Amino acid sequence: MKHLNLFIELTRLKKPIGYMLLFWPCLWGLTLVYDFNNEIYTYARYLVFFLLGSILMRSAGCIVNDIVDKKFDKKVERTKNRPIASEQVSTSLALFYTFVLCFFAFLVLINFNLLTIILALASIPFAFAYPLMKRFTYWPQLFLGITFNYGLILAWTSINNDISIIPILFYFGAIFWTLGYDTIYGYQDIKDDEIIGVKSTSIKFKNNPKSFLILCYSIFFISLILVGVLVKFSNIFYLTLAITFLHLFFYQIKFLNTKIPENCMKIFKSNNVLGLMVLSNIIFGKLF
Repeated sequence: MKHLNLFIELTRLKKPIGYMLLFWPCLWGLTLVYDFNNEIYTYARYLVFFLLGSILMRSAGCIVNDIVDKKFDKKVERTKNRPIASEQVSTSLALFYTFVLCFFAFLVLINFNLLTIILALASIPFAFAYPLMKRFTYWPQLFLGITFNYGLILAWTSINNDISIIPILFYFGAIFWTLGYDTIYGYQDIKDDEIIGVKSTSIKFKNNPKSFLILCYSIFFISLILVGVLVKFSNIFYLTLAITFLHLFFYQIKFLNTKIPENCMKIFKSNNVLGLMVLSNIIFGKLF
């Protein structure tokens, strides 16, 4: 039980916000591309595959992140008790867990078409290079956005077996969504990060965070509108987008207080609700 609890803590399985933020873009892309005049079975089956893949790859990513950041985590109040940083789990055992998780993720991946498999394998270097970015650039959140929203492209190709401007445009916008919410997340540790010398957009824009977030969320929101136009969604899509707009610009930005870590975490977690809102926008646009 002790080893099981350490594994759960290591993979953050008790914190579903991580794999849900990876899963939402997959679900957006899948719902956007799927023809609901066909049987729902294929949609449900792919939904399960993408959920499993999100959980497995996010868990593997957490372990790699903790291995790479072991020395940093020891110096940060919020992360000093993580299993690897506190030396409750050895690096060799953590690597073993990573290979096992990636193996099961590969078993999920081979259920898709060849194009999707190739694209997914091509994204692996980006996924595992992300933890290193904070050492070299103030834009590690941008790399996270590139990685975390890649499932939107994979979901599209899994059904259509091709690529078009629509998923690329949506993917581009979603990158800025992640850039925004992970900047909010980073304000929890900004004092420790500045002391130990790691970089982030939270630090880069610490003097004017809301202007930066307005820019990020504006790009995301505009991409949603353009996708709706290209797909020829019904007018109800644009009406329901008003709720998404209020959540992004009124709740998340207006009520953000970067000086209070608990506030940053609360607003960061609210992006799980945002993911559901965007999914609802797509469903209303397609079906009504």
